[in-house]
Amino acid sequence: MEFVKASELASKLVENIKKVIVPNGDTTELVVAALLAGGHVLLEDVPGTGKTMLAKTLSKSVDAEFRRLQFTPDLMPGDVTGISVYNQREQKFEFKPGPVFTNILLADEINRATPRSQAALLECMEERQVTADGSTMKLAEPFFVIATQNPVETQGTFPLPEAQLDRFIIKLSLGYPEGEAGVEILRRFRESSPLAEVGSVTTAEELSDAIHTVPKVKISDALLVYIHQIAEATRKAEKVILGISPRGELALMRAVQAWAIVNGRDYVLPDDIKRMAEPVLAHRMIVRSSYQSKENETDILRDLLGKIAVPTEE
Repeated sequence: MEFVKASELASKLVENIKKVIVPNGDTTELVVAALLAGGHVLLEDVPGTGKTMLAKTLSKSVDAEFRRLQFTPDLMPGDVTGISVYNQREQKFEFKPGPVFTNILLADEINRATPRSQAALLECMEERQVTADGSTMKLAEPFFVIATQNPVETQGTFPLPEAQLDRFIIKLSLGYPEGEAGVEILRRFRESSPLAEVGSVTTAEELSDAIHTVPKVKISDALLVYIHQIAEATRKAEKVILGISPRGELALMRAVQAWAIVNGRDYVLPDDIKRMAEPVLAHRMIVRSSYQSKENETDILRDLLGKIAVPTEE
């Protein structure tokens, strides 16, 4: 797919989602960028801010298979990936695919499941495959996980471990609507839900082609050095226990390439890296406990970004 078509596809997705979701900053564009980057999204916010509605609207915007999985404490790994059932007539075990065998998966309240069930998604999200009973089965393409969690309620929840968080290319918070945005939500839902009227604007095949186009977006060596400098700075920072890994660097590179596509360009700018650094990198960092009450990951990352020289055109 050409860059122009990929950019047009991104614009159509953004506009279609905004028919239901009232924009709060550039959250919608960030979610579409994550989708084009071939990554996964974690939406963390209090109940009622539109996390599930955003996921549903995105799924309806793409003519692809969509499944929703409600995570609960009694959810088993087999409920996620699938289980083998004995067929008495054939006298053999048959594998019954789980909800992950889809194109778009909504993992609702993912932190309500036990770590064992959460871990069932690790291989799916990274390798796009499921291994069961000694056999490895590829997942559909594209495969996109959009997960939600409530950061306030802790009773009956299990925080995602670092390895799980690292699988999400970006982590976002929708936040409360302010001013006219809140009134616009009431207008849109006054008579009925606009979600019912939303149709698909692209197919799974077109989306897959656009995802394969993203790595071709031009990014100079100077910007690659800039990305590495940011990651290296987090590893050396006194206030940080766990800095950005090479996988985090790769995630940022792919995210900024997708962000360029969303903004109608086939090349990456330094500002793209500065914009995507926070949603891509902040949730991959662990801050020393003595600094938790004063500064969080986002504050420290912004401080580091301010100290690193931004590449300029020679």
